[in-house]
Amino acid sequence: MDIATFFGIFAGFALIIGAIFLGGATDVFINIPGMMIVLGGTIASTCVNFPLSDILKAFKAGFYIFTKKKVTPNQVVNSIVKIAEISRRDGLLALENIETDNKVLKKACQLIADNADANLITETLQIEITSLRNRHAIIQDVFKKMGNYAPAFGMIGTLIGLVQMLTQLHDPKAIGPAMAVAILTTFYGALLANLLFLPIAGKLKSRTMEEILHLEIIFEGAKSILENNNPTFVYEKLSSFVAPGERKYDRR
Repeated sequence: MDIATFFGIFAGFALIIGAIFLGGATDVFINIPGMMIVLGGTIASTCVNFPLSDILKAFKAGFYIFTKKKVTPNQVVNSIVKIAEISRRDGLLALENIETDNKVLKKACQLIADNADANLITETLQIEITSLRNRHAIIQDVFKKMGNYAPAFGMIGTLIGLVQMLTQLHDPKAIGPAMAVAILTTFYGALLANLLFLPIAGKLKSRTMEEILHLEIIFEGAKSILENNNPTFVYEKLSSFVAPGERKYDRR
């Protein structure tokens, strides 16, 4: 679980709700029609803008940032070093039998076992990175668009509320409450955009950069093993991808 993501969203909503409670009247911040306009409009516009399959992938990815365990670059480096140890002990062909859930790492092991050319490994890396960026860009764009739509529909809800308020000008006592309801939709839109949709898009972007770094480590490691499968040399080369304070050679 990504504690930072969970804590950030939970703390943000908790602080805002706490401030509302401390301010007194809490019931005025609950407006079902306003929520329907903002949430319904945002989802509807997103469905118009993207295929359903992309939307489902985006929400699945958004769920993963809460639940999927983060893999550090140092862990990837150590995985490659273990593969180097196997290749040195049992030969390159032994890497065909490596069991891993990481499909990219499995592909790298296959390339090593096939004694692939370094240029082929470099080309494969570039294809993997380009493909990953394209896939992730669509997912990030879904949340970015939702971050844009939510405040826009908040303004639409405010305009609807103002129109309804203007019909009650004959009753001065009703103007204040009507204005409060009108402004609430803008509040809902800004809250969802800036505490949920846009931060999730930003988190997904950072995860994309991490995955690209992992790809670079894996394929650079594959080339290093083919050039010299000494685990120590492989580690020394790949450790350059890791911040000095985070480097740790797991010799188990």
